[in-house]
Amino acid sequence: MFKSHSLRTAVVAGLATLTLSTSVTANNEPIKVGMMLPFSGVYGALGDATRNGLKMALQEQMSKLHGRKIEYIEIDTEARPERAPEIASSLLNNSEADFIIGPVHSGVAMGMLKVLRGKDTVMIVPNAGAGPVTGPLCSPNVFRTSFSSWQPSYPMGNVALDKGYKKVVTMSWNYGMGKESLDAFEESFTAGGGEIVKKILVPFPKTEFQAYLSEIASINPDAVFVFFAGGGAVKFVKDYDALGLKGKIPLLGSGFLTEGTLEAQGSAAEGVLTTLHYADSLDNEQNTRFRSSYKQQFGKASDIYAVQGYDTGLMIASAVNQLGGNISDQKALIKALESTTVRSPRGDFTFSPAHNPVQNVYLRTVENGENRVVEIAAPALADPARGCKL
Repeated sequence: MFKSHSLRTAVVAGLATLTLSTSVTANNEPIKVGMMLPFSGVYGALGDATRNGLKMALQEQMSKLHGRKIEYIEIDTEARPERAPEIASSLLNNSEADFIIGPVHSGVAMGMLKVLRGKDTVMIVPNAGAGPVTGPLCSPNVFRTSFSSWQPSYPMGNVALDKGYKKVVTMSWNYGMGKESLDAFEESFTAGGGEIVKKILVPFPKTEFQAYLSEIASINPDAVFVFFAGGGAVKFVKDYDALGLKGKIPLLGSGFLTEGTLEAQGSAAEGVLTTLHYADSLDNEQNTRFRSSYKQQFGKASDIYAVQGYDTGLMIASAVNQLGGNISDQKALIKALESTTVRSPRGDFTFSPAHNPVQNVYLRTVENGENRVVEIAAPALADPARGCKL
């Protein structure tokens, strides 16, 4: 009897020592954060801003990491979807990254999901808006800290109705983000009695808009809603003004129409209305502090991409803090991430059951070269996550 009790005590003590040893070892190792972002090419500036924001947040939150260091593994996706599976596999299997952050481009996101869904890592999307990420392809280990393509555009349908617009022309490039954005606007606009009199899809990345704008002028709708971004957004807004439509037919857009493009658009953008989950001019303590610190550290103004990277870092730090630094149990880590409230420069946000941000979407107008917040167009808006089964 005595021997049996001694053996049992020894086994229990041995297991306790092993558990303690494993926990201490895990907490002494660095947290590996893999970044799949574009650091070159047309989206290079977006990837750089995302990386800057992420690192800035984790540095600020160092005291909450319970002594854990951060090891960054950075790989340039070049915004090429065909590279995504190989890079994701390398970060998962070779680097054994605890978190894989990316991408900017929705096509790359789809390639990443093929490899990372349901695997022993956490994928956090800091920009790509592709609906399937937190829709039919949702997964317990996949989160998004940015937006779904539905979120910025859906509220504008109600804005248009409130302004008395009944007949609207919609227009975008003929690709995923553009089509999903037009569909979201149409969903709310037609539900309230509005009519889409013409939907124009332009071959991507064509920026010759004159013929389409002439057709819009002949239709003479109450307003025009568009999704364009980057150089295409600059060209569209300037052409819209040059062809005499500005001041005659109100121009509405998903917020990326005037995000990071205002300097190039100049006076042509004045008065354009957009909806987005952030604006530089948001008047809250977090945004003021963030913008000041970012400018001081990086010598340039922050933007939405920096904010989204920053919020990703805040989210990671919060979960690590909740777990006392030990993130070895993936189920516990996912639960901690799900329960996080991110104290963001865009305003506090939480996560939906599909792991998409539940966040304010703001109505903005361009005034004196700045996106000025008019009102909250949709408070605490959650993506419907159609097709998600978690």
